[in-house]
Amino acid sequence: MSAQGVAVLLSWLSCCGSALWRYYTTSPAYTIFSSRSTIRIEYEGTSFSEWHVPGPCSVKNKSSPTTELRCSPGIHSVRPIVTGPDSEEERYLSVDSSHNCFLWYYKFINFFHNLTQVVVVWVYDPENADPSELQATASEPSLNSIILSKQLATLGQEPVIHTFVKGKVYFPHRKMRNGTWHISLPMTINDVIKEIKGNKVVFQDCFIEGFLFLLTFPFLTMPEVPGSLPLSSPPGSQLISHWDSCLPSFAIVVTNAETFQTNDSFRTWTRIRVPPNILTDDERHSVSQVNLSQDKIFFLINGTVYMKSFTAFKRLGRKENLPESGIVGITSRKWCWIKSLLKATKQISSIAIWTRNEVYLGYTSLKFVKIVTIERLRILLNISPVATLAVHNVAYTGHPLEFALLLHYCVTCNVIKKIYLLIYNEDLRHWAPQDFELVVAIDSLMIPYFLHSAAPDVILHDKHRIYYCYHNFKDTGVLQTPTEFGNLSRLSNDSIIHDVFIDYYGNIVVKMENNIMFYFKVDIRDAIKLPVWINSSIKSSFFQSTSGEVYLLNAFANGTIQPQEYPLRLEAQSVTFKAKEYCPFMAFYHNISHYIYILDKGQNLSVWVQIVYPENIGLYVIVELYGPKILQKKEHIQYEIALGYCTKTMTVTFFQTVNYEAVDDYFLLQYENMGVVLVGIGPSEYAKTCPIVPKVIQIAVGCDSKYIVVKGFNQTKCFQHDFYYIIEKSYLRHRPSENLKVKYDRKKYGCPLRLHYREKFQPLIQLYDEDSYIEDVEVNFIVWEIHGRDDYSYNNTMKMSGCLNEAQTWKSMTELNKDVPLKLVWGPENYKHCFSYAIGKPGDLDQPYEIINKSNQNHLVWPLDHRGMYVFRVKILDPNYSFCPLTAVFAIEIYGMTSSPSGYLVASLLFLLTLLFCSILVLSYFHYMRIYRQYISASIYKNARRQKNN
Repeated sequence: MSAQGVAVLLSWLSCCGSALWRYYTTSPAYTIFSSRSTIRIEYEGTSFSEWHVPGPCSVKNKSSPTTELRCSPGIHSVRPIVTGPDSEEERYLSVDSSHNCFLWYYKFINFFHNLTQVVVVWVYDPENADPSELQATASEPSLNSIILSKQLATLGQEPVIHTFVKGKVYFPHRKMRNGTWHISLPMTINDVIKEIKGNKVVFQDCFIEGFLFLLTFPFLTMPEVPGSLPLSSPPGSQLISHWDSCLPSFAIVVTNAETFQTNDSFRTWTRIRVPPNILTDDERHSVSQVNLSQDKIFFLINGTVYMKSFTAFKRLGRKENLPESGIVGITSRKWCWIKSLLKATKQISSIAIWTRNEVYLGYTSLKFVKIVTIERLRILLNISPVATLAVHNVAYTGHPLEFALLLHYCVTCNVIKKIYLLIYNEDLRHWAPQDFELVVAIDSLMIPYFLHSAAPDVILHDKHRIYYCYHNFKDTGVLQTPTEFGNLSRLSNDSIIHDVFIDYYGNIVVKMENNIMFYFKVDIRDAIKLPVWINSSIKSSFFQSTSGEVYLLNAFANGTIQPQEYPLRLEAQSVTFKAKEYCPFMAFYHNISHYIYILDKGQNLSVWVQIVYPENIGLYVIVELYGPKILQKKEHIQYEIALGYCTKTMTVTFFQTVNYEAVDDYFLLQYENMGVVLVGIGPSEYAKTCPIVPKVIQIAVGCDSKYIVVKGFNQTKCFQHDFYYIIEKSYLRHRPSENLKVKYDRKKYGCPLRLHYREKFQPLIQLYDEDSYIEDVEVNFIVWEIHGRDDYSYNNTMKMSGCLNEAQTWKSMTELNKDVPLKLVWGPENYKHCFSYAIGKPGDLDQPYEIINKSNQNHLVWPLDHRGMYVFRVKILDPNYSFCPLTAVFAIEIYGMTSSPSGYLVASLLFLLTLLFCSILVLSYFHYMRIYRQYISASIYKNARRQKNN
């Protein structure tokens, strides 16, 4: 928290509220809390006397309400001594002995012309940093940071950015400049969790702490429009907040004075206002719920939903297929699953809106669909039309494809009502009533919060109590407290529950309206009260920062807001140490590195989990599956005891054994064996002091983004234009009456491979996932010329390939499927091999074998009497290879031979030559006859003259 922010907060608290004390460090988000850290402690109130600190700690000014503290490693009791009969809370500060003293600082620069982000990184010491670095507003490193970064670089230090979802690694793209490294990353919205790591380089006995942060495609906040009017919640109400589930730094909060939006965890923000003359003054100050998406904000005002975008503020109604009034609530997903496989629908909803009688789901295109009505639910649950049944609440579960619907039911509806719960799977479009029934007061509003768990574990609250449902509704009850039987209001000066904060680490904090907080963890059945951190007169709400740490946003009466870091981990350690709670295990390790694993046919997933615990406790590892029963599981456990500790190592393998070859309905069998299974892996016992929670992963079985390419073909390095060519009708499969004119689309077919007509060709198929090469495909595949050419063949016969019966061919398959397009007549759904006497029938095994794979040496061969352009499509034929319909296109141009002339042309030429020869012969005959006659006449004339002369 900045000095200015502390000053604002202290000035406000100096006149209002009760006494309390808290502590700060220079390390952001209390990342480093060690013996090297300077701990600032401050007391708010008028009865301060002095600080009580243990011997291993030294305090700068014991009599000052605001001073500095340094402690040796260990757990130390610190509290202020005050005048009067009451004593202040003591905290047990857990000071670490870590040698991680330095931190990574980052800023990023967006380049929209090539959709990249350059992350500028340097090292800083939080104990000697510039204030701008501590407040995360620095644009360049301070002098101390430049010197420190350069010194570490000379020792071999270099930052590397790792991504969690895709597991990619990015290195600096140039040498250090001015004490900074520059790392270029592509903009992305599905690989946002990143971590800066460095080499194990030590300087002054200190290492650099790894830094986790979120970086995504830039999301902009909506600009303030001059002349617009404030939008706020009703006077006296608590803060209304919401954040993007996959980018928690992108958030919105509605106060009694304004609505604020941020994209950087409220380091900066904009005010969300509305144009005049759209809402009345009463409506502008009546926001009851808010929901934030990437480019829209939804407000619930007096039973009507309004939408704010970058260009407009409008009321949603019949045009969007929503009711004009009577809307009770809006909600969206609370847990981020970057992706998930769908098998029956094309998209899943991003928002749910409901009335007492209907539920609507909204999609990214501002399209809303009525998903269910109360009449249909009454039939589904077989409830009498006399009884009252209404939608109570709606919430998305931890499953990426499901949401939960709470219904309340009563007959007389005077004193009590029953709460039922159904879960709807959007992909399967299936309602599943759960084994859940809760009896509550008639005026109670139950608000559900689903946990990040494999099964749909949920906690619910009314104004005073928390109800838990664990292990798929098998373990239910009221969250207990040391006194008052779980009534949190009685433990917080009769305040009521305002909000419940849950994070991915299993921490759960219940915040009352007067800012008293209670803490517990997932799978825990009792809560413990946390020390007071905020004065009861301030309105506040929990948020998550770009690094995933929790912070509080405080709203003041003058209309301003101020973020404040909150050391949840240290506060939880303090109260659990005081309560003498201990984690039942010493360590819990696993090799799970991703949140989602996608399994294709023939693939399996093996994970190992290890738990270390004191002897004679009897812990074990629980593997919990939730979803369709499409996976088999095999477990192997190793057990070891040494020095009073037990170590259990479990290896779990998930796999399928379905054979898709020669089945009656290939596509139905595929559909039945695809789906999403959530797997939770954790210890059998748990406590609030345990640093980790059960690991939750998604195993998606089906087709993701795999595709195939033919190796050796280029998409760009050839001619840059399309052209036309003619295919002789005698070369076409169906022997049409005319030649076929074909347009060669370079963008669609790529660059053709030029081959000599005597050169055989066997396609080498490669499998890719997005842009990553996976493997060379070794299973069977087929090819066909997409324009209908059949003037090519294969060098292998069925006999040469080892067939025992006649193999499938394009001719036989087209005869069996006469009314089916060529691309659909043959594929994995009807493939049968020829290597068994029981499959197929005897026939001519000297026919060409038209199935190719990497090892069977079967090649395409070309005609010897003409050239041609061939555009082939390849299809994977093996039914047990992939759920994906794997096809690819490649083109081949044959050259090298002289084309044979047409018979008509030859006959015409011969006729012309003969005619020419005869013409020349006749002409020469008459020419020589004329010469002969002239010669005869000349001889006769000469003889006559000679005789006359004589």
